[in-house]
Amino acid sequence: MARKRYLRKRQLEVLDDLFSGELDEGAVLRKHKVSSAVYNRWLAEELFVSEFSRRLASARFQSELIIARYSAVAAAKLVALTESDKPETARKACLDIINSTLDSRCSMGTKDEERGMRDEPQAQQVSPATASRLLAALAEEKNDG
Repeated sequence: MARKRYLRKRQLEVLDDLFSGELDEGAVLRKHKVSSAVYNRWLAEELFVSEFSRRLASARFQSELIIARYSAVAAAKLVALTESDKPETARKACLDIINSTLDSRCSMGTKDEERGMRDEPQAQQVSPATASRLLAALAEEKNDG
C-alpha cells in the first residue's frame, strides 16, 4: 500500500503566511527560520509546489471575483464623471470607458480564440487623439440631435 504524503506543519505555516499578505517572502522565511536553501528545496518538491499553485490559483480567482463584484460600481462612477464640470475629468472618464470596453473585448476575444471560437481580428486600443475626435463627433451629434 502506498504511503500518503503530506506537507509538514512548518511548510503549511510558511504557505499560510505567504498567502496571508501580511509579510513579504523574506519576512515569512525569517519568521519561520527557514533558510533560502531549504525553501528552494521545498520549491523543488512536487507536493509543496502543488499546494503553492493551488493557493495561487485560489488567490487569483478571489481577486477576479472582487473585481467582477465591483466593476459595475466602478463603471457607474466613470459614467457619472463624464458629466463633470471639469472638461479634462470628463474627457479622461470617456477615454477610460472606451479603453476598458476595448480591453474587455480584446480579453474576451483572446479567450474565444483559445477555444477556437473566433476568427475576427482583435480590437486595438484607441489613441487619445482618436478618442478625442470620436468624443467631439459624438458631442456634435448630440448637440445637433
